[in-house]
Amino acid sequence: MKTVQVNAGSKSYPVFIGANTVSKLNAFLQQHFPNCSKILIITDETVAGLHLAALQKEITAFPVVSHIVPAGEHAKTFDVFYGCHSFALEEKLDRKSLIIALGGGAVGDLAGFVASSFMRGIPFIQVPTTILAHDSAVGGKVAINHPLGKNMIGAFYQPEAVFYETSYIATLPVIELRSGFGEVMKHALISNMEFYESLLNDITDLAGVPEEQWAVLLEKGILVKSDVVAQDEKEANVRAYLNFGHTLGHAIEAEMGYGNMSHGEAVVIGMLFALRLSEKKLGLDFDSSRFTQWLKTLGYATEVPSSLSVDALLDRMKQDKKSVKGTIHFVLLKSIGTPELVQMDEQELREELHIFKGE
Repeated sequence: MKTVQVNAGSKSYPVFIGANTVSKLNAFLQQHFPNCSKILIITDETVAGLHLAALQKEITAFPVVSHIVPAGEHAKTFDVFYGCHSFALEEKLDRKSLIIALGGGAVGDLAGFVASSFMRGIPFIQVPTTILAHDSAVGGKVAINHPLGKNMIGAFYQPEAVFYETSYIATLPVIELRSGFGEVMKHALISNMEFYESLLNDITDLAGVPEEQWAVLLEKGILVKSDVVAQDEKEANVRAYLNFGHTLGHAIEAEMGYGNMSHGEAVVIGMLFALRLSEKKLGLDFDSSRFTQWLKTLGYATEVPSSLSVDALLDRMKQDKKSVKGTIHFVLLKSIGTPELVQMDEQELREELHIFKGE
């Protein structure tokens, strides 16, 4: 088991990565929360059938209840958020209670936001079950979606710890591996060439990556994010770089309907577009053909779905959290590992999107 210490501005906490990490959870709770009154596990309908019973058995020192929510982005609605609060109140959780988020990024976002707002804030712990959650479980961004934009209602609220049980990876379908690996790619591209080249050379079949190798990749990705969060917890400046690929990616997700394209796969298309802009506007020296072919080998779509209009995507991007007064900002790369936030002219962006779509 590896441990990464995340030093956010408001809190420092450990991320435990490896097999059998959840076996350490009960002792951690006893040591750090000896007066905990009750634990609420929030998980989704898919993960509950796979891992909930086993996790409940690990926690012997405190009363435990569980609440099951819809899978994926369907969990991140106001109605589901409100339902979690209602359940917590009915179960008589109090300020000495604690929430555990058991699931992927959507469950982590939802459960963290519930924890941040229940009785003005109670502790929570992340127990990720997907590759994608290596990004969302670390850094303290918690939120739900609004029909007009992803993650528009939320808070910065750090967990007490993250227990990354890598044995859970074996239960993931390949679409979830692709989604999560998209964020691993992002961390490599914004951090250093060595990390990026190791992915390009070593990963040829996501379904064939062994658990031990996933653990190494997750640790590398978490270290990249931890370093950025330590510099800028609440996205005043450099934390925006973690949104590389997300401006267009979020727009694609929203226009497709949340859940109809996985987050990581939409972000990959967004990164391809951002790389194109980086070559044109910042002179990035990058082998786009090799990168695109590698993505196709791994099963990724590399084009914006033809059903999505440029105007609709632009409207979505104007609502992006990095936008100010409707001005669209993109995270671009001067070189691998050197990101920069660039303001984009709307007409130029429209023209580039038409070209990218082959229109």
